[in-house]
Amino acid sequence: MRKKILLYAAAAAGVLLVAASIGVWYAVHSFMTTAPEAQGQEVHIRIRPGSTFDRVAWQLKKAGVITDVDRFRLLARYRKQLGAVRAGEFVFSTGWTPDRVLEVLVSGIPVQHRLQLREGLTWWETAQAIEEQGFARAEELKAVFHDPEFLKEHGIPFENAEGFLFPETYLMDMPEDLTPAAARNVASRLVRMFRSKTAALWPQGLPEPEELRRVLTIATLVEKETSVPEERARVAGVYTRRLEIGMLMQADPTIIYGIGPAFDGNITRVHLRDAENPYNTYVHRGLPPGPICSPGLEAIRAAVNPERHVYLYFVSRKDGTHHFSKTLEEHNAAVRKYQLGGRR
Repeated sequence: MRKKILLYAAAAAGVLLVAASIGVWYAVHSFMTTAPEAQGQEVHIRIRPGSTFDRVAWQLKKAGVITDVDRFRLLARYRKQLGAVRAGEFVFSTGWTPDRVLEVLVSGIPVQHRLQLREGLTWWETAQAIEEQGFARAEELKAVFHDPEFLKEHGIPFENAEGFLFPETYLMDMPEDLTPAAARNVASRLVRMFRSKTAALWPQGLPEPEELRRVLTIATLVEKETSVPEERARVAGVYTRRLEIGMLMQADPTIIYGIGPAFDGNITRVHLRDAENPYNTYVHRGLPPGPICSPGLEAIRAAVNPERHVYLYFVSRKDGTHHFSKTLEEHNAAVRKYQLGGRR
């Protein structure tokens, strides 16, 4: 009798064990194959560097991306991916199964945000554009652009980073906090892009500081003066020739740069005569102290390889192109024709 009781007890225990196993299997299977919501919603989650798996799992639970932290941890342990969490901003959905969530968590590509900087921006316009797009504060960027340690680190032999803040469309991580470090990271990215894009122009490395200053400054003049590809090398040739013969550069964009953010769009005679403005090339002979904007690659290429010609002047035809002249007399005639409507 005792033996039968023991057999019944063992059978009952076995049934209970099987039932429990089935229950666990069903719970696990249900968890792995069921999304939190039938109609999923997109959720952005930022994972900080060094975050533990548990911390990330609780972030996912709080956002509604998973329903159970313990089971999600067991799934990751089974997949041997407990230590494979990546940092960055990721897009999840509350309509995904835990399997898919885990896959994105360990092998997904972080979200990249677009930062667009057009050619011809000054350093303060660049800083403002970066702030407006949410990547750093303008004041902190200003500090980085003028930081001697930053300039030394990136081999910039000027007083600021003007000319090295390469205009481009960047794909970047959006910083969670706008800190000085975020500003430095963005500035470094811009300067590294300058190095990368111009490497083919200077295979032996950047030229000596004075030559670099000459080329980049002329490139910025080209960038400001024309947007017509066929004219870039010709405009570079005009300024190169003026420099060679000791003629005044007489470039309006340099005066505007020297006035700075306060410029109201109108150059006056006072501005033209202002010797206190070191960028006034109507008064000061030679090139201005340095670059006056962020030139694009083609403007830099034109400054490296200026067209050799006899032109010393050019004037806008008011259609985006310019008329080039050899003499002042020819230039004055062109000004009357294109700017004054034929009036003397």
